[in-house]
Formats: sequence, structure tokens, C-alpha cells
Amino acid sequence: MIILALQDVKKSFGTHEVLKSVSFTLQDGERMGLVGVNGSGKSTIMKIIAGLETADSGTVSMQKGLRIGYLAQQGELTGEETVLETLESVFEPQRRMEAELRSLEQEMAESGSDPEALRILGGKYDTLTREFERSNGYGWRSSVQGVLAGLELREFQDMKTGLLSGGERTRLCLGRMLLTEPDLLLLDEPTNHLDLKSIAWLEEYLAAFHGAVLVISHDRYFLDRVCGRMAELLLGNVETYSGNYTEYLEKRTTVYENRMRAWKLQQKEIARQEAIIAMYRRFNKEKSIRIANSKQKRLDMVERLEKPEDESTIRFRFETRRRTGDDVLMTEGLSKGYGDRILFRDLKMHVRAGDRIALIGDNGTGKSTLLQCLIGVEKPDAGVIRWGTGVDLGYYDQHQSELHENKTVLDEVWDRFPRMEQYEVRGALGLFLFTGDEVFEPVSTLSGGEKGRVALTELMLRKDNVLLLDEPTNHLDMDSREALENALSDFPGTIISVSHDRYFINRFAEKVWVLDGNEIKEYLGNYDSYALKVSRDQEPDGSAPQQTRTAMDKEKRRSREEERKLREQKEALKAAEQAIARAEKEAGEMEAELADPEIWKDPDKAAETTRRYNALKDEIERLYEQYDALESSL
Repeated sequence: MIILALQDVKKSFGTHEVLKSVSFTLQDGERMGLVGVNGSGKSTIMKIIAGLETADSGTVSMQKGLRIGYLAQQGELTGEETVLETLESVFEPQRRMEAELRSLEQEMAESGSDPEALRILGGKYDTLTREFERSNGYGWRSSVQGVLAGLELREFQDMKTGLLSGGERTRLCLGRMLLTEPDLLLLDEPTNHLDLKSIAWLEEYLAAFHGAVLVISHDRYFLDRVCGRMAELLLGNVETYSGNYTEYLEKRTTVYENRMRAWKLQQKEIARQEAIIAMYRRFNKEKSIRIANSKQKRLDMVERLEKPEDESTIRFRFETRRRTGDDVLMTEGLSKGYGDRILFRDLKMHVRAGDRIALIGDNGTGKSTLLQCLIGVEKPDAGVIRWGTGVDLGYYDQHQSELHENKTVLDEVWDRFPRMEQYEVRGALGLFLFTGDEVFEPVSTLSGGEKGRVALTELMLRKDNVLLLDEPTNHLDMDSREALENALSDFPGTIISVSHDRYFINRFAEKVWVLDGNEIKEYLGNYDSYALKVSRDQEPDGSAPQQTRTAMDKEKRRSREEERKLREQKEALKAAEQAIARAEKEAGEMEAELADPEIWKDPDKAAETTRRYNALKDEIERLYEQYDALESSL
């Protein structure tokens, strides 16, 4: 059943046309992801559906009585009530009913032996009890506690909302909205400010949610887990694709290639027809002109395909000036806290050349603070930090606090690299989609994603061989994240990155370090490998600081040996497929030969052919058994 339909929705802000012609539908219980580059109008669509913005034209149709829950990127709170009071306010009707039930119980107790009064009060009590049960009257407190625990707000439940951080406020607004259990959830970047545990909880919640969901997110792993349909907002129009984010990427590429191929073929045919028409006109004969006019009319009636357009994407790479020594970083007894709050204590770390490490952990464990201690922005309370020889250190700050708000984009980069020519700086900025007069925009007017691209431009130009990245995918759109991942995949240096982006971790990481109080637990592999080991309650592959070089070498040799065996198995499987194909072809030829009556005129030849055919059938059966065994081993 369709609960929401947008038809030819248009929206402009001044002369800027954001939505040109947006049309799509949403079914009851469907989970749709809405993606597109930053500034394409995704949040505008959400606001139009929620009734916070009005479309210039077009229609937005909804099922009668549809209850909508809308989570904006920045939630609204009064600041005066506590976290617990904010969540419990959702269940004010249940609390009133509960108070009324207690009042009726008191009245029945006081009515004594008056049967008529007891009958009337009992009827009211029975009706109200059924309504109380239907509205989760006995379970709402448990629901509140579940949200507090799932979104890690329990320790703040008695705190005034005005004292919460931006991330804590967002989590509270999300929890409050989820408790209302609407028919349609509109979620605008719901995973912002959530750590991995909270994101996993939200994914499980949405999996059990009975209503429909329309979600804007840059968390591709989240979209893969939650969504069964995707909508892409591209150049003011929406196209929908069945499947999750990964399936959408594949289908989007295929659709674009097919459209481009069809457009090129049509352009080629139009050019051919125009050349023929021009040839007939050059003959300048009455008959040839008549033919030319007739062909021109037919050509004019052809419906012209529009050239497929694609958003511009970032293309860049990280290079290094020199190599580091084998030992990149070593720490001993590293500790840091603020007052009575200890973030980490006695950390021992050993980072080697070429390591690609994702640093994860719950919010508040000190991941960003650890990076700041390593680069010298923060001073550790105790411990020693030793960088290896030849280290050129590059740092990406998720808040871009080192950018100068009063400078233009061009001056911000050029002042850091004054020996470069202006055309070289503009060329570098062009790789990050800053073109034309955009380079003269003040940094203060840029969005979070645009500031991130300026910071990445500077990081690229530095050519450092060790990169410390603090949430580098925050604020970047999908294509920019993809470009960053591609650049890091070719980077020859060492990477340590704090990130909650599981898709990003899967793309770059070869180790996952979990920061947990007094230790770092190391898991070899990417995020999926780490999650699998945790789900199986396996021990970590070792504590990061205590793993010896010999153990590392053994692990690498074991990994190479496993890769070699896997490659050999795949080659054997392919060879078996080819052998089966050759044998089947030969058997088909023998069957055709045996079906020819001429062969039976020579009994010896017929007998020999039959013998070879039966032997070949036995060989085919053996090849299939071999193929099954190889496939099972993979």
C-alpha cells in the first residue's frame, strides 16, 4: 500500500532551482535511502514531506491519518527538562491514564458496599484498563529505559537537556522520536554523533520497526543494513533503484552506461542522416530536394534522447616525499585525563611502516584526544611518545579548526604553500571541485563538506608519509568518500584513522585497534573481520603494543600462503570448467555422429565410436565430481 507519493515537485530558493521534477512513492513498511551530493536538496525534500517547507509546484499525497516522525540534523529541545523527562513526555497520555486508574481504584475502595457505584466504577475501570494495555501502558517505562541504554544516555538521564553536547542532544531527539512509533520515520543523518554500538542498536531497532522509513545518510554500511530501496537525487530529479546501497551502486553504473551508449548511437545515426540529407540537397534536383525534405521531416519527428549527466566527482591521490624507517611510532605508559575523568592510562603502542589502522571505541574513550597527544596539540599527563626516523606527519582535523575563516579558499591554500604558482594552487583546488570564482569564496561561508575538501587539498599537497585522520569522512558526500578511499588505497605510507564509518574502515584498514581504557585490543583485518570475531566471542589477535616483529612476519607469511592457496584453487576451478566445456562439446559431436545412419554401415567404426562416447561420458561425470569438490573447498 502506498502511504506517500510525490509527483513533479519543484522548489527554488531565489534563482537557484534545487528540485526540478521530483517524483517517487513509498510503500507501507518500506525502507528507502535518499542519497545525493551535498547541497542537492535531500533535506529540502524531507522538510517538504514533514510540512516545514512548501513546494513551489507539484503534489505531495499521504495516506489519511499518517503519523510522521521527523528527525532533523539538529534537534530542538527546551533545555529546562531532564533527559528522562524529555523521553517520558512522549507517554504523557499513558501517565494520565495510569493516574486515573489509581484514582478509580481509590474510589472503588471508598464506595464500600454500594453495588451500583461499584458497577459504574468497575465498568469505567475495565474500559480504561483495556485502553491502557493497548497503548503500551505497562511497557512504556521499559521502552524508555531501552532507548536510554541503546543510545547511551542512561548516565545523562537526570541532566538538564540544555547542558548536553550537540551529539548528545541529537541522540536524545532521535530517542524521543523513536518512542512515538510513527507510521513514517523521516531520518536526516541519524547516525551523526552515534558511536558504533549505538548505530548497531539503531539498525536493530529499525529492522523490527513496523512502519516505513525514509533516511538520508552518508553511512553506506548503515544504508546496506537498513534499506531495501534507494532513491538518488541527481541534478534536481530523483531516480529509484531496488536493493540496498551496494546494489544501487552497481545498477546506477549500468543504467548510466546504457543511457550513454543509447545517446551516442542516436547521435551517430542523426549525424549519418544529416549527412545524407545534405548530400541530397547538394544535388539540387527537384527529386533530390523532395527526398531531402522528406528525410528531414522524419528526422525532426525522432524523439531526441538527452545526454546522461553525472555529478562531478573528486579525483586525487596522496603521494609521499620519502620513506620512513621500519618503526614509525612507539609509546610507553601514555596517560591522559581531565580532572577526575581518566580517558586512557599506560597505553603502549607500536606502529610499523605500512600499517593501516582503524582506531575505534565508544564515545568518550579518548580516540581524538589520543591523536592530538600524538601530534603535540594536547600534552599527555604521563608517558613517552617516540616517532621513528624519516616521519613526515600529516593530520586531518574533523572540525577543520586550523582553517582561517576570514581568508578565501585560494588564499587559505596558497598561504600554506607560497612557493607554488597560482595556477598550480587552483589546479589542486580544481581536483576537489573548487572551480572558477568559487576559489574566491570566504572559508566562513563554506559548508562542512566544503571545508573538509579544503583540508584534504592541503593534506594532499603536503606529501606526508604518515597520516593521522580524525573522522575524515564526516561531512563528505558519497562520491567524495569514494574518492578519499581510492586515494588511500594507493597511499604507500602509514595510516591511523579514527572513524565510525564502517564502510570506510572496510575499504582502507588492515588492522582494527579498539581503545578500551587501559589497553588497545588489536584485531587483524577490516571492520567485517573484527565484527565477526567479536560476534563469535573470539579473543583479539593480540594487544597492539605486544605483538612482536616475528609474529607480524609470521602473520604476513600465513596470509600470503592462504592467498596463494586460494588463487590456486580458483585457477583449478576455472580449468575444471573449461575441461567440462570441451568434453561436453566433444560428446555433442559424437552424439551427432552416432545419430547419422551412415556410421552403422560400418559395425567396427560404430562400436569404436560408441566405446569412446561411453568413456567420455564417464570422464564428464568425473570432471563434475572434481568441480563440486573444488567449489566446496572455496
